[in-house]
Amino acid sequence: MSITNKCLVTAAALSLVACIKKDAPPDELQRALPTAEQVSIKLPTGQARTVGQLAEWYVATRGITTMFNGGSAWVLILIHTIIKFPVTSVDGDTYTWGPFSNALDPADYKLDVRDVGDGTYEWKLSGRSKTQVAAEFEVVIDGLADPRNGELQGNGSFLIDFDAGRRVNPIDADADARGQVEVRYDLAARHLDLDILSVDDNGNPVTAEYAYNEGADGSGDMVFEIDGEMGGGAELEHAVVRSRWLATGDGRADVGLFGGNAENPAGVIASECWDNRFAREFFAVLAGDSTGAFGAAEGSEANCAFAKSDLPAR
Repeated sequence: MSITNKCLVTAAALSLVACIKKDAPPDELQRALPTAEQVSIKLPTGQARTVGQLAEWYVATRGITTMFNGGSAWVLILIHTIIKFPVTSVDGDTYTWGPFSNALDPADYKLDVRDVGDGTYEWKLSGRSKTQVAAEFEVVIDGLADPRNGELQGNGSFLIDFDAGRRVNPIDADADARGQVEVRYDLAARHLDLDILSVDDNGNPVTAEYAYNEGADGSGDMVFEIDGEMGGGAELEHAVVRSRWLATGDGRADVGLFGGNAENPAGVIASECWDNRFAREFFAVLAGDSTGAFGAAEGSEANCAFAKSDLPAR
C-alpha cells in the first residue's frame, strides 16, 4: 500500500486558477487547518554516520515515518493551496472552490468547506471522473478541523479514500494505493494517530495502526502495529514496532511478531539500540528464537538510551 498519491495535488493545485471568483472565506479557516509541518513526525537526522553498523530498525523507523509524513503532507499542502485562492461560490454556511480541472485532466475536483457554526469546520475534497458519462462527484478526502483551543492548539481528522480516488481518476491513480487511511491529530498534545484499512497484492486484508507522541524537546515515541498475512499461510500474523528516541537521536526499537503462521506462533521479540550517529549499540532476541535465525546478540543493553524493552500490551 502506498500512502503518497500525487495525482490530486497535480490536478487540483495547478488548475485551480481557471475558475476562481472573488468571494472570501472566513479568516479563521486558514488557521483552522494544520500545516504539513505541524502534523509531521520529527525523527532526528543526527550527525554524519562514520563508524559502526547502521542500526536496521532505525532505518525501518525512518522509513515508516517518512511514508506517513508524505501521506499527511500532500493532503494538507493541497488543501492549504486551494484555500489561498478566492472562493468559487458560497451557499449558506458552505464555501466551495471549483469544480476545476485542466482540459486534459481525466477528472474534475472541488473542495467544500462548511462552517458548522460552533467554531469547527467540515471539509470534503470530491472528484468526478471525466471518463464516465454523467459521473457524479465522489468524496475522496473527508476532514474535520477544530481550532477552538487557539493557535497551534487545534485538533481534527481527515479520511483518505484511495479506492474512491482510483474510481475518480483511474489513469493517474497509484496502483499500490488502496483502502482507507484515517489521520487524527492533536496539536496541543503533540499527538498523531493513523488507522489503515487495506488489502495486500493477493487481496488479503491488512489493517494497521500508528501512534506518535512528540516531546517538547524533540524526543519521540511511535508505535506501529499491523495485522496481515506474513507467514506464508492463510492465518494472519500480528507485528508491532515501537521506537523511542531522544532529541539527540539516540534511540531504541522493540519489535514483536506474534501468531498465525510465524515461525514461533507464541511470539518473537527483539530489541535494537542506536547512538546519535545511528550506529548499532545493542541487538538481542529477547524471546521466542531458539534457532538463532534472527541473528546473534551484539553489544550491551547498558548502552541503550532506554533501559528496557517496552512493547504495548496485546
